[in-house]
Amino acid sequence: MTKSSVDQDLIRAIAELLNKENLAEIEIEQDDLRVRVTRSYPNEAPAYAPAPMQYMAPPAAAPSAPAGSVPAAAPAKAEDLAANPGTLTSPMVGTAYRAPEPGKPAFVEVGAKVSEGQTVLIIEAMKTMNQIPAHRSGTVTRILVDDAQPVEYGEPLVVIE
Repeated sequence: MTKSSVDQDLIRAIAELLNKENLAEIEIEQDDLRVRVTRSYPNEAPAYAPAPMQYMAPPAAAPSAPAGSVPAAAPAKAEDLAANPGTLTSPMVGTAYRAPEPGKPAFVEVGAKVSEGQTVLIIEAMKTMNQIPAHRSGTVTRILVDDAQPVEYGEPLVVIE
């Protein structure tokens, strides 16, 4: 059996599980294969509709740097950001949205002054839109998530200094 036929069988099995268990989304990662299957519900109109079913190819290997080149500055590690008291981390697993609905301006941008308790983004979890408030007053110095990006519990979202 070829790898592509195995992948198709796997995708069908995941889609069946999605329907059987009445799930909106399921993601499986094993070795270099990552499969994410989502569905939308035709009779519901959430503010953000889940994407149609899709197959995500495994990530491509990063090209190696040519000899003698200077490596770029390494991005800050998630652990370093999570330890920073100014970093707001995700209180749940879900999908982060930077605006209250599609086409509307983002809640905050880099450089914005925020007050403790002010909504800085929304995380959708189990078809519920959860407002995520600023944990402190200050200035937004970094936004670490893109709109409609899946996030994990404890993942750094925004830095407020």
